[in-house]
Amino acid sequence: MAYKHAVTIEEALRSSGTVTVKGWVFRKRELKDKIFVVLRDSTGIMQLVFSRGTDAFYIAQRLNIESSLVATGVIKDEPRAPGGRELHVQSVDWYYVGHPYPINEDAAQADSEYLLDVRHLWLRSRKMQAVMKIRHTIFGAIHEYFRSRGYYEVQGPMFITAAVEGGATLFKVPYFDEQVYLTQSSQFYLEALIFSLEKVYTIAPSFRAEPSRTRRHLTEFWHAEAEMAWYHLDDLMRVNEELVSYIVSKVLDERSEELRLLGRKLEPLENIKPPFYRVSYDEAIEMLKRKGVKIEWGDDLGADEERLLTLQFDKPIQLYGFPEKTKAFYHRNDPQRPEITLSVDVLAPEGYGEIIGGGERIYDESELVSKIERFGLNPKDYQWYIDLRRYGSVPHSGFGLGVDRVVMWIAGLDHIRDAVPFPRDIRRIYP
Repeated sequence: MAYKHAVTIEEALRSSGTVTVKGWVFRKRELKDKIFVVLRDSTGIMQLVFSRGTDAFYIAQRLNIESSLVATGVIKDEPRAPGGRELHVQSVDWYYVGHPYPINEDAAQADSEYLLDVRHLWLRSRKMQAVMKIRHTIFGAIHEYFRSRGYYEVQGPMFITAAVEGGATLFKVPYFDEQVYLTQSSQFYLEALIFSLEKVYTIAPSFRAEPSRTRRHLTEFWHAEAEMAWYHLDDLMRVNEELVSYIVSKVLDERSEELRLLGRKLEPLENIKPPFYRVSYDEAIEMLKRKGVKIEWGDDLGADEERLLTLQFDKPIQLYGFPEKTKAFYHRNDPQRPEITLSVDVLAPEGYGEIIGGGERIYDESELVSKIERFGLNPKDYQWYIDLRRYGSVPHSGFGLGVDRVVMWIAGLDHIRDAVPFPRDIRRIYP
């Protein structure tokens, strides 16, 4: 077929002579003797020119937005065209005329709920294409960072029987004659694997039945998690800095064009390099009080408080030393200050807030059982997790990074729903 010999638009813009391209109609403009079609594919856009009197011209008259075609023509320089070049079409080798397209991208922001209803089509937009390319690079950067530093990629189950973060946010699932839950985190399973592989990571979906309607919550989200044997809080904080900086650097190297298309300013991202700011929970409470926030020591920090904090810094904050009651039971308490935990959250700047949560894990059996009971949980539900402390336990640390939140921050998006192809939240399960 003709399109087997077609080149990408990116390649065509660098070519000369006669070339064949394939793609979808992004824009169309008709004059008396010419039809101008902006064609798009996964690599970019290019202007095609159809001249009256040719068979290709009459085919072009029939094409709607998002109709698909394969066209052959001659490349010519044209400073006014996208990319500075255009294709003067000699023949249309194949085409498919679509129905009238239901989205006008120029006016697409008028109804975001409508765009969510037609997400399967909105993914074709230049904006969503740019987000998906940035997302692709972020996922790749996470894998590269861990693999280049001796971590092993592992996988945990999606069906679980015990909660990691808390029972109130679990999705219940019938499982033959039993009831199980969709996982909130792979952490416990990664902890089991460090006793074999020492440093492990996974990138997998997690599910939380949180009735949140904020701009940064989804019920299904992608989680990059890591656990490391022999690592203490300082070691973990170093990894946090390295990983986030590596991701940002990779996106700047590979996706600056996409960032600009989204209107993202590059200067704030170019500043994301170690060391990050380290702020204790105690300091954060005092900062917020000075800003007029009504908050007391022991209160958890929500999105509003995180936003206020991050707007005071030009790089991510490593916020550490949270009170025991604000963190899950598995966090190790500070031996020097038992009322706080050896935990850390990484807050992205510019008001975006938490992207990483982690800390040292309790590695002593009796300490873990005591804390499970103190949190009102039943140790019997966590027997295999407690087992890990019974046989050669070691100090260890780990964290979870919300990949969708990282995409949202780096791409400069207003809502996390725009950071994923098909978002799932409390109000949306379609398409």
